[in-house]
Amino acid sequence: MGKKRIVKKTGVEGAGGTAASSSRVSKRKLESGTLYIEATYNNTKVSLADIKGQIAAWSSAGALGFSGAKKGTPFAAAKVGELMGDRATAMGVKEVAVIVKGVGAGRESSIRAFATKGIGISSIEDRTPVPHNGPRPPKPRRV
Repeated sequence: MGKKRIVKKTGVEGAGGTAASSSRVSKRKLESGTLYIEATYNNTKVSLADIKGQIAAWSSAGALGFSGAKKGTPFAAAKVGELMGDRATAMGVKEVAVIVKGVGAGRESSIRAFATKGIGISSIEDRTPVPHNGPRPPKPRRV
């Protein structure tokens, strides 16, 4: 069987402290930024960028553990929006401009969930790509 190991817990944390929680807290500080939301039928991806366009934080419904058809739901998008709101407040973001891309179900719910964290939204822009002729149609079928 072997010896039983006894781990003694002390009240003082070492130099490493809480490694898991400190890795999630960003060292980058932002005043304002841009929130990019890509809402497809199958997933919702949200990323927060600074003014230069460099991504500071990102998340998606799949990264939160939703799988299959549940990734494209408004509930999953709301959870992603809440998480990004928490990360943005940890960075010190006060105001964001939102750019939405895609026609999925999580377009509005992710914005609403992000706004509940107390961050101001200066503008909402829709950059959904729209085809202006599309691909060539198939030839008629010969029977």
